[in-house]
Amino acid sequence: MFNISIVLYKPDKLQVINLLETLLQSQFLHKIYLIDNSPNPVENWQFSSDKIVYQWNDGKNLGYGAAHNIAIRESVFDDIAFHLVMNADILVRPKDLDKLNLFMRQNYEVGLVQPKILNPDGTVQHVAKLLPRPWDVFARRFLPAAWTRKSNERYELQRNKKGQLVNADYHLSLNVPYLSGCFMFLRTKAVLEAHLFDERYFMYPEDIDLTRSIHRNFLTLFLPNITIVHNHEKGSYKSFKLLWIHIVNMCRYFNKYGWLFDKERRVINRKTIDQLP
Repeated sequence: MFNISIVLYKPDKLQVINLLETLLQSQFLHKIYLIDNSPNPVENWQFSSDKIVYQWNDGKNLGYGAAHNIAIRESVFDDIAFHLVMNADILVRPKDLDKLNLFMRQNYEVGLVQPKILNPDGTVQHVAKLLPRPWDVFARRFLPAAWTRKSNERYELQRNKKGQLVNADYHLSLNVPYLSGCFMFLRTKAVLEAHLFDERYFMYPEDIDLTRSIHRNFLTLFLPNITIVHNHEKGSYKSFKLLWIHIVNMCRYFNKYGWLFDKERRVINRKTIDQLP
């Protein structure tokens, strides 16, 4: 069995309802938690199943990780084996949720699994990454793409240690230290050992931190044989406010682990790159 949590902020009601109807078709679903960080609750919202739990946070925007932690603690309390953290802008087939549930049941050493993620046009989102260096984060955001292309492709696990492009279409299954927070199928025990999302991050690097923490004791796998679709908005590329939030919270991440000198990052990234043929 698994629970799902979705954090909302001024949600598209129809989009969420359509997603819920899909998720409810999963054979192994226990509950769906909608944690609403919006200034006002959604009015006249009636749900088709008692598996859906809606919580409005009294107009407080707790941040992404802190809001998901509310639901993850419920999974811990109810002894639910797995917990899916996901965005509302995801398209996923119920049978693939059940495949992920079965995969986790059969592979006790895996703490987190993520499928291949596609854009709505069918192109691949390169969301499986190395642990970031400051250059990887800030150069790719502020410098021309042509200047950072090769280093960015290495960061996104497309190039091997010899610099050869070997994984541009993300066809390889890999043990990865950084997986996107838009869709994380988690072993509840592993999240608990990692102390859940670090709530000091309001938004953005909480997924890096959590994957890294789970990766120390479990496999954190990228699985390309299952695919989902993510209508990724890239909010920090469109809003100065979100860009500032991104910068501030990435600084908190590097203050925690180290900017230039991060031995764990160096060791983990080397092992991850060595998986590429």
